[in-house]
Amino acid sequence: MIAKLCSFSEMPAEALPASTALPSHYELGARLGAGGYGEVYEAWDNKLQRSVAIKRIERAAHAAAHADPLHEARMAASLHHPSFVTVYAIEEDASGASIVMELVQGRTIGQLAQKSRIARATALDWIGQIAAAMQDAHAAGLVHGDLKPSNLMVEPSGKVRILDFGLASRCDQLATGAVESTGPVGTIAYMAPERLLGHRADALCDIYAVGVLLYELLARTRPHSHLSGLALAAAHMQSSSASWHYPETIDAPLVALIRDMTAQQPAQRLPGMAQVVQRLAGIAPLDAPHPPPSPRRRWQGPAAVLLALVLAGGIWRLGTESAARAPVHPAAPAPVDSPALAMQRGLAALKHFDRPGSLEAAERHFSALLAGDGGHAAAAAGMALVQTLRYRGDTQDEVWLRKADASAQQAMKLNDQLALAHIARGWVLASQRQHERAGQAFERALQLDPADFFAWYGKAQLLRHAGRDAQAFETLRLAQARFPRERVFFDELGSLLYERGDHAGAEQAFRRSIAVQPDAVAGYANLNAALLRQGRADEALRVLQQGLQVRPSATLYANLGNALFLRGDYVGAAAAFEHAVSPVRGAPGEYLNWANLADTLLWIPGREAEARQAYGEARRLLAPILQRAPHDATLVSRMGLYAARSGDRDAGMQLAARATELAPDSADVQFRAGLVRELLGERELALESIASARRLGYPAAFIDAEPDLLALRRDLRYRHP
Repeated sequence: MIAKLCSFSEMPAEALPASTALPSHYELGARLGAGGYGEVYEAWDNKLQRSVAIKRIERAAHAAAHADPLHEARMAASLHHPSFVTVYAIEEDASGASIVMELVQGRTIGQLAQKSRIARATALDWIGQIAAAMQDAHAAGLVHGDLKPSNLMVEPSGKVRILDFGLASRCDQLATGAVESTGPVGTIAYMAPERLLGHRADALCDIYAVGVLLYELLARTRPHSHLSGLALAAAHMQSSSASWHYPETIDAPLVALIRDMTAQQPAQRLPGMAQVVQRLAGIAPLDAPHPPPSPRRRWQGPAAVLLALVLAGGIWRLGTESAARAPVHPAAPAPVDSPALAMQRGLAALKHFDRPGSLEAAERHFSALLAGDGGHAAAAAGMALVQTLRYRGDTQDEVWLRKADASAQQAMKLNDQLALAHIARGWVLASQRQHERAGQAFERALQLDPADFFAWYGKAQLLRHAGRDAQAFETLRLAQARFPRERVFFDELGSLLYERGDHAGAEQAFRRSIAVQPDAVAGYANLNAALLRQGRADEALRVLQQGLQVRPSATLYANLGNALFLRGDYVGAAAAFEHAVSPVRGAPGEYLNWANLADTLLWIPGREAEARQAYGEARRLLAPILQRAPHDATLVSRMGLYAARSGDRDAGMQLAARATELAPDSADVQFRAGLVRELLGERELALESIASARRLGYPAAFIDAEPDLLALRRDLRYRHP
């Protein structure tokens, strides 16, 4: 729940009291901080393989305060807004209780504001997130009562998380002193005047606290920051926010909003968070919002190729991963301040489209430009990129690719001297597997704009998928020199090394990707695959859990299923793959996910019919992709395997033979060919293919984990080739 409210160096790991009966599957780590009624520790849950925060609450402490923090924790657990921290469990014992919660990674608003100036747009974005979350809480009849910078965590993605719901913490010593030790728990600087007089916290008190926070972020100081303790309390009760000093940088609409949120009399404040959200929506951000400052500049670009490589191998796709999958509807045009600003914001959203809502935001900006000027070539190109990413994402729906093609053609027709138009055309052609023409488009774009990120990324990815490894390595070297803090090029380098069998090198590249952008799930999925290929299964599982803590992802669920399959946990693997094909959490248009689910269902009694249906869905989704790339050995070998699993002997044998002709030196292709031949009763051919796969570096652990090769592994010719 609290990741780094206080420095670990100041909070060494400490043992819980001897009377604490914490279940044995929790491994206690560092003490993270002190909260209301207790202390917070980092821990590892061995049972569920995830990091957690454990808040220890001693019964005597909350009894003396006449409070029931367990009731508050249960109420907090009922909140479903993503800004609130998830409560996993409450473990009670004789001396108190331990609340097991989500471990939030990031830094508090207090820490960020102390380190550097917070941009106006960023401040408005944070306050908007807080207000929207608290609107949900208030609608449920809950109030926080202690909103302040040290209780608001900003994740690397820019999402604000609200900590300590109803349980006050005391890490900010400058302004966290209660009026008296027996007085109301809370922070004086953010407490409404009526609370200082002993009134219970209510929704209007939360509105007041958020208003003070908004003032602090914009003015870079707290109201009455030179005072503390009783003097600070007196100043709050005896003055109003109308007398606060407002720098010239805070424009009139914001001054009015702050005053309306922090009026001394509760009846004069805005009546609810809904009104706060509405007022914020009407205030232009002026400067573009950006993620919080960090020691490293995080990359904000497209998600790289995600590798779900254990059971069925990898595929070229740019997956848009999100916490929830909703049907995609045309985005309503956004208000446009100026064409240049709208285009800038659209491209900025496009660059971090792997974050939930970013593609929709980009589409709104481009749609608004096209609605105002149908001849806006750059907006048409931007729309083509959005549509290509939708195609490469969850659905693999051919309609999106056709729309992208039309948009790219429109952009080229409107302005064939525009680099972005050639980039859009290149992305479409690459998705159509027309490598030569796509390469020409990217080269032309780089002639027009040698510093365009999307052109470099498209070219590097294209060369890798076209099998031009030497050129791909050189392009990545140049791109990394030009964009040293862009994680996508580390993902591409890792993918290239992985495909060449250099799993240790791939591991290092993927670790650098995570270091550059720790909130992107691609790095975790890719690192998991590289670790599995090196036989480090436990470490690979932990990496998956770290990724799932960032956000749910179809690829992470698929890789989790692969890892559980290798351990023989077929029921667990099936559950993970079902998440991977779920419209809510996964990518139902990704054929690999259906194939992996089908592979697993075959080994669960009574689910054979479901397995055949899943193989049918995998073949249906793969067919148009294979039609565009008939010489892709990986795709051919997969289609052959799915045909064999479905009982189509002729197609299975023909496709397996074709795949090995196309790529005789591919360990993965040889393994799939061997599996196809074993499934179809061709033991001699199967032994030859599996022996070739082993010789080419296919992991023995993966062969040993494949249930369909059980009889083959018992064959003396396999054990003693």
